[in-house]
Amino acid sequence: MEDLVERLKAALADCYRIERELGHGGMATVYLARDLKHDREVALKVLRPELSAVLGTERFLREIRIAAKLNHPHILALYDSGEVEGFLYYVMPHVPGDSLRDKLNREKQLPMDETVALTQQVVAALDYAHQEGLIHRDIKPENILIHQGEALVADFGIALAVSAAGGTRLTDTGLSLGTPEYMSPEQATGERQLTARSDMYSLGAVVYEMLVGEPPHTGNTVQAIIAKVVSVTPQPIQRVREAVPGNVEAAVQCALSKTPADRFVSGAEFARALTDPTFTLPGVASAAAVPLREGPWRRLAIGMAGLAALLAVVAVIALWSWLRPTPEPPRTVTRMDFALPEGEELVVVVTGTTVFALSPDGTRLVYYGPGESGRQLWLRPLDQLRATPLPGTELAWDPVFSPDGEAIGFRRGNKLQVASAAGGPPVTLADSVLGGATDWGPDGMLYFHDMSNGISRVPATGGEPEVVTRSDTSRGGLLHHHRTDVLPNGKGALFTIWRGSVEDEQIAVVEFASGEVRVLGPGNDPEYAASGHLVYVRSDRVLMAAPFDQDRLALTGPATPLVEGVALYGGGAAQFALSETGTLLYRTGGQPMREPVWVDRDGRHAAVDPGWVGTFATPALSPDGSKLAVAHGGDAGLDLWVKQLDTGPLSRLTFAEGADARPWWMSDGRSVLFVSGRGETYDLYRKRADGVGQAEPVLVLPEAVQQGQISPDGEWLVYRTGPGSGGADIRARRLRGDTGTVALVADPNINEHSPVISPDGKWLAYVSDESGRRELYVRPFPNVDDGRWQVSTAGGSEPVWAHSGRELFYKNASDELVSSEVRTSPTFMVGQHRILFSAADYNKDAFHPQYDVTRDDQRFVMLRNRMPESDLVLVLNWFEELKQRVGR
Repeated sequence: MEDLVERLKAALADCYRIERELGHGGMATVYLARDLKHDREVALKVLRPELSAVLGTERFLREIRIAAKLNHPHILALYDSGEVEGFLYYVMPHVPGDSLRDKLNREKQLPMDETVALTQQVVAALDYAHQEGLIHRDIKPENILIHQGEALVADFGIALAVSAAGGTRLTDTGLSLGTPEYMSPEQATGERQLTARSDMYSLGAVVYEMLVGEPPHTGNTVQAIIAKVVSVTPQPIQRVREAVPGNVEAAVQCALSKTPADRFVSGAEFARALTDPTFTLPGVASAAAVPLREGPWRRLAIGMAGLAALLAVVAVIALWSWLRPTPEPPRTVTRMDFALPEGEELVVVVTGTTVFALSPDGTRLVYYGPGESGRQLWLRPLDQLRATPLPGTELAWDPVFSPDGEAIGFRRGNKLQVASAAGGPPVTLADSVLGGATDWGPDGMLYFHDMSNGISRVPATGGEPEVVTRSDTSRGGLLHHHRTDVLPNGKGALFTIWRGSVEDEQIAVVEFASGEVRVLGPGNDPEYAASGHLVYVRSDRVLMAAPFDQDRLALTGPATPLVEGVALYGGGAAQFALSETGTLLYRTGGQPMREPVWVDRDGRHAAVDPGWVGTFATPALSPDGSKLAVAHGGDAGLDLWVKQLDTGPLSRLTFAEGADARPWWMSDGRSVLFVSGRGETYDLYRKRADGVGQAEPVLVLPEAVQQGQISPDGEWLVYRTGPGSGGADIRARRLRGDTGTVALVADPNINEHSPVISPDGKWLAYVSDESGRRELYVRPFPNVDDGRWQVSTAGGSEPVWAHSGRELFYKNASDELVSSEVRTSPTFMVGQHRILFSAADYNKDAFHPQYDVTRDDQRFVMLRNRMPESDLVLVLNWFEELKQRVGR
């Protein structure tokens, strides 16, 4: 900063001698300077460097010259303006004395006669400027100077000049033109074409503060203040200061009307109302009283008349309320960008989860923020500027508030936990939860989906999970996907049916008592709105709403599109949250992309082919390392593609409807085995890697086959069935001779998945939750009952054998890639574990490896997450729009 001041002094040395700083605000720093040419003290105002950088200099100087033409006894003149070495500045007289802000800080409230006198002087200045076509846009106590008892309005035309010169680029500076406490509702909501009535509102807020001691609306954050400006009626002045006359109260209320047309047209009208004892708000009659002599009878008469009038009014109000309650007027719907400070940014993951949640009353936000392990939960009260991390929530998933907003439930690893919103360590409710999509029901239970059982629940005090409904996994569908939303009446829950692609997902409701599932239509992540609507997101990222009867569990009207561009992550997880009070928060942006990269053992990465990005999954290297097979998402679901490494052509391998994924190369490198949802359920198919011919079925079963590979000797097909969470088993089938099926690891009460056979074909590595947490195990193959060794100790998933057979790679519970040394002679033995690097920025899948290793075991091909440009948008009073556009 000292360097900037010295540069400024040197640049202006021929015209002005800067003596000291007087203060600084949102747009400029003010210096006391000596005008060398005219030998006078001046106030030299220099725009902030970051603001100057985005302004069009010529446009700014041209606009500010308009303000220089103003000549009025209550307007502070503009002497000079210019640009030197990147500094934009303007010069005004230095006025000894106080600003109105200084006076209010000292006295808090001003006498009535002084308030009216100062206001009359300010409105005279405003009326003059308005007639010249200038709107101030930033009337506030700081811009009203008091010199020898007279008011001078400063900074006329500056906000307009900055706005005109900066345009939309101003959003990059974080600058808000105007001060939230004094902004008119139309200015607060971003309207650029403001009228004189906007200045009337701002002046009304200043007069309110002179009388009451604080602005009509206050808050701890800009968002909180703006929300009140656009939707809350200020507290009546006479409730705080009884001595304020009724006409003054009415005049200030008129100036603070939410609708511009209801305010004063000019400052002169405002000034007259402040001194006219008969002034009332439009529509309120002023009673003409017969003059009485001064004395006790006059006071008694006035008192009795007032009491009679009051009693009459009370009686009428009571009768009207009893016969026909008056509905509240609709509140203003307000949209705003919601920014999180540096160091507290949203951490976005591309798996199937929404990365934030709102408290039921809409006052708090919990979200994925930065953490030592890659991310943790952060809590942000919306009326405060900063968020705080919640201890013990590293790598947590699916946060949800309790009905009273005082606790937060979430998944962490295989545990379902609850933490107080006030801080403190989390409490574990259940330690063997492998599902997701947590919701806190009205009965005090935490509900979650597991991909085998359907929906289960756990008491908020802890206990064993209880199955509420069971999924129907026939025809390739998993019934409970992404969020689970328990209805307020406790009768059922909304959820998503997964059919293999985002485009095929359907929203549905399940009735708890009968277990009946009713499909409601295509869409993702349904949620019940307290306004009586069902809200969800279509595959084209449009937020929809339709009337919904929670007692009948049925839609009662057509759906209406309301918001475009809502982000969908990880197979359709819609990035929006909705409070019971009508606050909506959503994230914009397209589908997250993934970039195939080479990663060495130290974690350094480089693009496989620069610019090659897409919705990739499950990469697999060919045996000779010259090609990469990868699943890629399209409009019709997932298809397989083959890439010639590194920068060779990319060819599409499969074209069927549904999902083709999880490729595994045959040992000769000429064909690829993969999982396909093109039939009644998921089956195994094989196709030539050059794309010639049709895909051939290899294994078709009544149950879903989720993964498969052939042993190195070609004798066995090893595969995994079931959706997961207690329903996944590992089986094998001989390919020659007796082709019967063998259950390798298939406990019906345990989830076993991710089978991979060692390069020598003698060992089977797999993942099991038998300990209550996913861990990596090894058994002899095919004689799996001859031994069992646990390899991982801190969580384990996505196992891949090194080609040497002397290492097993996997990801631990902290999203780190681990190398575990293994020996197979004279018996199997686990050696040293070494963490190679953090895999938090790369794609992951608990049930199938999302990476592969090169033949020399020195590099990995991984999918680096690439998030699109996006914004967080906060909408206040959204239910008003919902009811107006969708109906009930």
